[in-house]
Amino acid sequence: MELKEPVLKVLNKIYEPDSLIEKPFKKYHMTFKTDELGRPILLFLGKKELDGRIKGDRFSRRLKTDSAGKVIKDHWEHKGKAT
Repeated sequence: MELKEPVLKVLNKIYEPDSLIEKPFKKYHMTFKTDELGRPILLFLGKKELDGRIKGDRFSRRLKTDSAGKVIKDHWEHKGKAT
């Protein structure tokens, strides 16, 4: 499963560093964790249950930078189901 352009548009923005952010996305819920620079690095996408957990899919971001801090590789990996 790959992330489509509308989801990537939300994930390519910079948010508050080292935080957990929840956003509604169309008919789903999106929760993601950001790194020290405010870039989303861990994503849960699916339906939110009554206890607050997201039942759906989990994604992890792989960022590779050079010594100057320029991003060389930016890829989202599907890590499986989130329950």
